[in-house]
Amino acid sequence: MRSLVKRETQMKYRQLGNSDLRVSEISLGSWLTYGGAVEQQNAEACIHKAFEVGINFLDTANVYATGGAESFLGQVLQGIDRSSYILATKVFFPMSPEDRGLSAAQIHKQIDASLQRLRTDYVDLYQCHRYDVNTPLEETMTALTEVVRQGKARYIGFSEWSPEQIQAALNLPGVERFVSSQPQYSMLWRKPEAEVFPLCADNGISQIVWSPLAQGILTGKYRPGEAPPSDSRAGNEKMNMFFSKDLFSDRTLSAVQQLKPIAQDLGLSMPQLALAWVLRDQRVASAIIGASRPDQIVDNAAASGVELDADVQAAIDQALASVIQR
Repeated sequence: MRSLVKRETQMKYRQLGNSDLRVSEISLGSWLTYGGAVEQQNAEACIHKAFEVGINFLDTANVYATGGAESFLGQVLQGIDRSSYILATKVFFPMSPEDRGLSAAQIHKQIDASLQRLRTDYVDLYQCHRYDVNTPLEETMTALTEVVRQGKARYIGFSEWSPEQIQAALNLPGVERFVSSQPQYSMLWRKPEAEVFPLCADNGISQIVWSPLAQGILTGKYRPGEAPPSDSRAGNEKMNMFFSKDLFSDRTLSAVQQLKPIAQDLGLSMPQLALAWVLRDQRVASAIIGASRPDQIVDNAAASGVELDADVQAAIDQALASVIQR
């Protein structure tokens, strides 16, 4: 099977929707890691290693570590040419008991706070972290449009919006258009394929996918019937609060173990196989990884440029058939 995989040694880049941004196929996120659970020195080393391997796209959110992730990035990115990287953040989740959602007041307040923590005049991508059912969509889109036209963000995106919510935004006249969607997507979680992917593709919106390794499950490090390794995300009390019981079921973990011979035959690590699978779809502009050590970034980045033959994809589907969420 080894001959069926094509590998390139350099990071590849893809166009982000109808924008002029070209983002690295692998991007670095900061959920549950930087500004919080990962020790400062390791976190800084991860950022520098990301740049070394060609990652140019950094994704964060105001709520990560309650501003801590943005503050960390603002510090570590000082002195680095601002035009050399693409910076994305998000707004919606509570920053205080009074501060949450996508009202015009909150969007303007939170973008200014994010820019201050990030120590920059603008972000390249400003994303609605979720949909706000308590604010009229017209108000949200008008405020986002003002943020772009004030030069505080170059483009806008959203995360985990339904097809109906996406279409409603597309139908509004005179507002900025979304260029990105950030859904959960992996070999195990394929729900966006049915409606979100095609709707977005028809409207110049690329996917930036989160949890492409299913919170580390697809690395194969978690074995059925065994406790998580102490140095893993699942074994860290500061980082494991969002793991689902379904992901950690013996049924899922056993199925994932069946991917190991597939990866080995291709000369890939398990993370590389999972990331290459996500990137097989050209509608995906980038896969967001999380890393607590620089060596993880080196390994993950090597998934860029890997092409999986149809037979390999079929073998993956067969191994995971009983646990795929569609």
